[in-house]
Amino acid sequence: MIKACTLALVALTTLAPAPLAAADAGAPTEETILSAADVTLGEFLWLKRPVVVFADSAADPRYVQQMQFITERLDALVDRDVVVITDTDPAARSEVRRTLRPRGFMLAVIAKDGTVVIRKPAPWSVREISRSIDKLPLRQQEIRDRRDTLLE
Repeated sequence: MIKACTLALVALTTLAPAPLAAADAGAPTEETILSAADVTLGEFLWLKRPVVVFADSAADPRYVQQMQFITERLDALVDRDVVVITDTDPAARSEVRRTLRPRGFMLAVIAKDGTVVIRKPAPWSVREISRSIDKLPLRQQEIRDRRDTLLE
């Protein structure tokens, strides 16, 4: 138990400065990992694909593992117009939590049109998340458009 809590604390301290470090490195200035307390899902409609990670505590080992998966391959998600939203405070009753109504840990992938594509009760690798996004019709169109632009 102590090892899991220590791991959670290490993960959280390494996650907090990530958006600032990305901004310093010449990456897009907008943050990619956001708190559910600061956003609503409507803000991303037709602009981004929210990937929402819920847990009842930031020390939940599934939450820690999911955030490690995400931070290790954040570039693959950014390429797919993903914004990661985290919520580890059930008592705060954020708009995102009220909309998706998780029970404990949950990973949700939401399409640009606002539909919930996937709900998972266990962590998923970025590869699995990316594959599910790449199967979406709008993502397929984006890939074709990008390919056509490169051929011109």
